[in-house]
Amino acid sequence: MSQAINSICVIGAGTMGSGIALSAAQSGFQAFLFDINEQVLKKSRASVLKNLQFLVDKQKISAEEKGKIFNRIQFISSIHRCKADVNIEAIIEKLEAKVSLFSQLTEVNDAGTIFASNTSSLSISAIQSTITNPGRVVGMHFFNPANIMKLVEVVKGDQTSGVVAKTIYDLCLKLGKTPVMCKDAPGFIVNRVARHYYLEAMKLVETGAATFETVDEIMEATGFKMGPFRLMDLIGMDINFAVSQSVYEAFGKAERFMPSPVQAEKVAKGELGKKTGKGFYQY
Repeated sequence: MSQAINSICVIGAGTMGSGIALSAAQSGFQAFLFDINEQVLKKSRASVLKNLQFLVDKQKISAEEKGKIFNRIQFISSIHRCKADVNIEAIIEKLEAKVSLFSQLTEVNDAGTIFASNTSSLSISAIQSTITNPGRVVGMHFFNPANIMKLVEVVKGDQTSGVVAKTIYDLCLKLGKTPVMCKDAPGFIVNRVARHYYLEAMKLVETGAATFETVDEIMEATGFKMGPFRLMDLIGMDINFAVSQSVYEAFGKAERFMPSPVQAEKVAKGELGKKTGKGFYQY
């Protein structure tokens, strides 16, 4: 059994949040996209329209469908309007921020509202531990760009109810996604496996064994859609580095998970990738 879902509220109107909201609207759901920053909302609105126009130009949807999809998204800046059957957070990758947000949302929503975290690596069990009705908290880890990428990790925390996990799994299917159910663990599945795709690549650069361009060229030539450095630029250096730090701490600072000083330097300089115009590559 799973709950009926009609409305979805996404908190955080960055690239990820905008993509999730667009996916929801494309699948026929009433979507709310919240951010306290009006400029971020304005940028998000433009991004959603650009993505929809691309589909029109490619004759994937009609101009009429574009209007209907866009009208299913409400761009909001008041947290008191974040009322929906499912609330999906796509905010900063910090445990305290996510817990604080969900605590605020409990005052706005019904007891049965599901709270889903798009965290890349933070513990769902830790997030839900201080939330009223912790069984309704679940992980729903999308991948960028969320409106295109199919995979979603559905993460069960220690207290996540079976009904909630099944509801989110079924919701992913309705969104046209490919859900994978997994238990709460450092890095979940994808980021645990992929961590060394990034870390070992950066070690090659650190030691002078290869340039980042060469590493990308070789990996892409052998079948990878994107090399590790190009992919880090797409994800965002700050986000990718935060995941590395989270996994490193979760494994008791095991050397094999140590974050790279190469990436740390990029973050310190604000060279975060595509979103800032410069990362390993110039945009």
